[in-house]
Amino acid sequence: MIQKLKILPPTLRDKKRYIAFEVLSQGPVGRDDIISMLLDASLYLYGACGTGKLELWVVKLWKCKTDKNIPETIMEYRMKGILRCKREEIDSAITIIPTITNFRGKPIVFHTLGISGTIKSAIINFIKL
Repeated sequence: MIQKLKILPPTLRDKKRYIAFEVLSQGPVGRDDIISMLLDASLYLYGACGTGKLELWVVKLWKCKTDKNIPETIMEYRMKGILRCKREEIDSAITIIPTITNFRGKPIVFHTLGISGTIKSAIINFIKL
Protein backbone atom coordinates (compact mmCIF):
# COMPACT_ATOMS: atom_id res chain seq x y z
CA MET A 1 0.00 0.00 0.00
CA ILE A 2 1.38 3.38 -1.07
CA GLN A 3 0.90 6.26 1.33
CA LYS A 4 0.52 9.81 0.09
CA LEU A 5 2.51 12.64 1.61
CA LYS A 6 0.44 14.90 3.78
CA ILE A 7 0.08 18.51 2.74
CA LEU A 8 1.58 21.04 5.12
CA PRO A 9 -1.21 22.98 6.86
CA PRO A 10 -1.44 26.72 6.10
CA THR A 11 -0.39 27.67 9.63
CA LEU A 12 2.99 25.98 9.14
CA ARG A 13 3.72 27.31 5.64
CA ASP A 14 6.05 30.26 5.02
CA LYS A 15 4.19 33.49 4.37
CA LYS A 16 4.75 35.03 0.93
CA ARG A 17 4.45 38.54 -0.45
CA TYR A 18 4.07 39.60 -4.06
CA ILE A 19 5.93 42.57 -5.52
CA ALA A 20 4.50 44.17 -8.66
CA PHE A 21 7.26 45.65 -10.82
CA GLU A 22 7.71 47.35 -14.18
CA VAL A 23 10.58 47.11 -16.67
CA LEU A 24 11.35 49.72 -19.34
CA SER A 25 14.03 48.83 -21.89
CA GLN A 26 15.38 49.78 -25.30
CA GLY A 27 15.39 46.20 -26.58
CA PRO A 28 13.14 43.18 -26.11
CA VAL A 29 13.56 41.41 -22.77
CA GLY A 30 12.30 37.90 -22.09
CA ARG A 31 11.32 36.03 -18.95
CA ASP A 32 14.69 34.27 -18.73
CA ASP A 33 16.49 37.60 -19.06
CA ILE A 34 14.50 39.14 -16.20
CA ILE A 35 15.11 36.11 -13.99
CA SER A 36 18.82 36.27 -14.79
CA MET A 37 19.05 40.01 -14.04
CA LEU A 38 17.21 39.64 -10.70
CA LEU A 39 19.35 36.67 -9.69
CA ASP A 40 22.61 38.39 -10.65
CA ALA A 41 21.65 41.56 -8.75
CA SER A 42 20.66 39.53 -5.70
CA LEU A 43 23.90 37.54 -5.77
CA TYR A 44 25.90 40.76 -6.09
CA LEU A 45 24.14 42.40 -3.12
CA TYR A 46 23.57 39.49 -0.72
CA GLY A 47 25.70 36.56 -1.91
CA ALA A 48 24.51 32.97 -2.28
CA CYS A 49 23.19 32.55 1.29
CA GLY A 50 21.25 35.82 1.27
CA THR A 51 19.76 35.08 -2.14
CA GLY A 52 18.60 31.67 -0.96
CA LYS A 53 16.82 33.18 2.03
CA LEU A 54 14.78 35.50 -0.19
CA GLU A 55 13.16 32.62 -2.12
CA LEU A 56 12.63 34.86 -5.16
CA TRP A 57 10.36 33.65 -7.96
CA VAL A 58 8.98 35.46 -11.00
CA VAL A 59 5.29 34.53 -10.97
CA LYS A 60 3.89 36.32 -14.04
CA LEU A 61 4.98 38.72 -16.77
CA TRP A 62 3.00 40.86 -19.22
CA LYS A 63 4.16 42.80 -22.26
CA CYS A 64 2.56 46.25 -22.27
CA LYS A 65 2.29 49.12 -24.68
CA THR A 66 4.63 52.03 -24.01
CA ASP A 67 3.22 55.36 -22.88
CA LYS A 68 2.92 58.05 -25.51
CA ASN A 69 4.63 60.44 -23.05
CA ILE A 70 7.88 58.48 -23.23
CA PRO A 71 9.77 59.10 -26.50
CA GLU A 72 10.17 55.83 -28.42
CA THR A 73 13.90 56.39 -28.92
CA ILE A 74 14.48 56.19 -25.18
CA MET A 75 12.50 53.16 -23.97
CA GLU A 76 10.64 51.14 -26.59
CA TYR A 77 9.65 48.07 -24.60
CA ARG A 78 7.61 47.88 -21.42
CA MET A 79 6.79 44.86 -19.25
CA LYS A 80 5.03 44.40 -15.95
CA GLY A 81 5.41 41.44 -13.66
CA ILE A 82 4.94 39.92 -10.24
CA LEU A 83 7.81 38.68 -8.08
CA ARG A 84 7.23 36.40 -5.08
CA CYS A 85 9.42 36.42 -1.94
CA LYS A 86 9.26 35.53 1.75
CA ARG A 87 7.38 37.98 3.95
CA GLU A 88 10.34 38.46 6.30
CA GLU A 89 12.65 39.37 3.41
CA ILE A 90 10.42 41.88 1.60
CA ASP A 91 12.75 44.84 2.23
CA SER A 92 15.73 42.94 0.85
CA ALA A 93 13.79 41.90 -2.24
CA ILE A 94 12.63 45.47 -2.92
CA THR A 95 16.22 46.69 -2.60
CA ILE A 96 17.34 44.46 -5.49
CA ILE A 97 14.93 45.85 -8.08
CA PRO A 98 16.30 49.40 -8.63
CA THR A 99 19.93 48.20 -8.73
CA ILE A 100 19.42 46.73 -12.22
CA THR A 101 20.42 49.52 -14.61
CA ASN A 102 21.65 47.92 -17.83
CA PHE A 103 21.04 44.86 -19.99
CA ARG A 104 23.40 43.85 -22.79
CA GLY A 105 25.00 47.28 -22.78
CA LYS A 106 21.73 49.19 -23.04
CA PRO A 107 20.00 51.10 -20.22
CA ILE A 108 17.07 49.44 -18.49
CA VAL A 109 14.75 50.70 -15.76
CA PHE A 110 13.27 48.42 -13.09
CA HIS A 111 10.95 49.89 -10.50
CA THR A 112 8.49 48.66 -7.92
CA LEU A 113 4.79 49.34 -8.39
CA GLY A 114 3.61 47.92 -5.06
CA ILE A 115 3.45 45.05 -2.57
CA SER A 116 0.54 42.70 -2.02
CA GLY A 117 -0.38 39.61 -0.03
CA THR A 118 -2.02 37.82 -2.97
CA ILE A 119 -1.42 37.59 -6.71
CA LYS A 120 -4.99 38.60 -7.46
CA SER A 121 -4.82 41.84 -5.48
CA ALA A 122 -1.39 42.67 -7.00
CA ILE A 123 -2.89 42.39 -10.48
CA ILE A 124 -5.98 44.43 -9.61
CA ASN A 125 -4.20 47.19 -7.69
CA PHE A 126 -0.86 47.59 -9.45
CA ILE A 127 -0.68 45.89 -12.85
CA LYS A 128 -3.90 47.37 -14.35
CA LEU A 129 -3.53 45.95 -17.85
